[in-house]
Amino acid sequence: MNTDSLFRPFSLKTLNTRNRIVMAPMTRSFSPGGVPTNDVATYYGKRAAGEVGLILSEGTVINRPSSSADPNIPHFYGTEALAGWENVIKDVHQAGGQMGPQIWHQGIMANHQSGWLPGAPFEGPSSLNKPGFENGVPMTDAAIADTIAAFGQAAADAKALGFDTVEIHGAHQYLIDQFFWEGTNNRTDNYGGKTLGERTRFGVEVIKEVRKRVGEDFAVIIRLSQFKPADYDYKHAKNAQEMEQWLTPLAEAGIDIFHCSQRRFWEPEFEGSDLNFAGWAKKITGKATISVGSVGLDGDFFSAFAGQSSQPTSLDELVRRMDRGDFDLVAVGRPLLADPNWVEKIKHNRTEELQGFTKEALMQLV
Repeated sequence: MNTDSLFRPFSLKTLNTRNRIVMAPMTRSFSPGGVPTNDVATYYGKRAAGEVGLILSEGTVINRPSSSADPNIPHFYGTEALAGWENVIKDVHQAGGQMGPQIWHQGIMANHQSGWLPGAPFEGPSSLNKPGFENGVPMTDAAIADTIAAFGQAAADAKALGFDTVEIHGAHQYLIDQFFWEGTNNRTDNYGGKTLGERTRFGVEVIKEVRKRVGEDFAVIIRLSQFKPADYDYKHAKNAQEMEQWLTPLAEAGIDIFHCSQRRFWEPEFEGSDLNFAGWAKKITGKATISVGSVGLDGDFFSAFAGQSSQPTSLDELVRRMDRGDFDLVAVGRPLLADPNWVEKIKHNRTEELQGFTKEALMQLV
């Protein structure tokens, strides 16, 4: 495989990465009480030492009483948790890497399998996690304002700790995505609306607050998805025009990079073009994009996280699309979860050393 395109530097505002490979955010739940441990710092430090260009952390929750549905997901607030994240970024920088936290509010969720519950009811645009499943309360105007402020504070803390960027989690049926989705946003106030463009208001206000808190020169990323874990075939935007109504307000609010989550990066987003989600996002907004979705493996991530193994595959199609200019960066998930040296092996064409992904990799921080 000729992978030279993956190893060109990338620069945008505070980002100056040594290559185009991004470690995708992957929930690990190894932070007891929300505090990342030394093992978490070592885990990310190994990926930086293995020459990952940009590391995006697992989802880290903002300072709201019910932002987390799992007691072992890391917080991005509070003295202890922020001290833990300071250790993480120090290790990553010492190894020559760059990193941003993914800041997150999970919204309306199912109860954790352990029986643990947060100290307040789950909150969202409505009480729905998906059509027909209620497990929380609709957010008041005050709750919305406090949540927007908490996103801004988390971003400001990330910059103060020395992180190189911040990613807002706006995908996969969590809070911001619940506002986008007509299946969960049935509000009749200014945060609702019949059109996708109208339902961007909450996301836009989060982005504006983050931008205000970090300044114009700090790189801000948002992760988006069309599909839902509750509906793999769902699309917010049914065509390019609807995607423009969705993405343009987010770009104008202050997003620098769109991280476009797909189950399989090679699948076209709309009929009549082979452009994937990241390709369309770049075409519509002119912003940099990250493509992600089963990169380097033969199976999609939902089947993998359900326990199915995946084996290495060629990157030729990925490189072809990057060389064509469809996207700027490539996020890699499970291969890097299982092997911190995956990038080095690709760079030096040591393909015979590539490892598949197995469910056992989820059980530990390698």
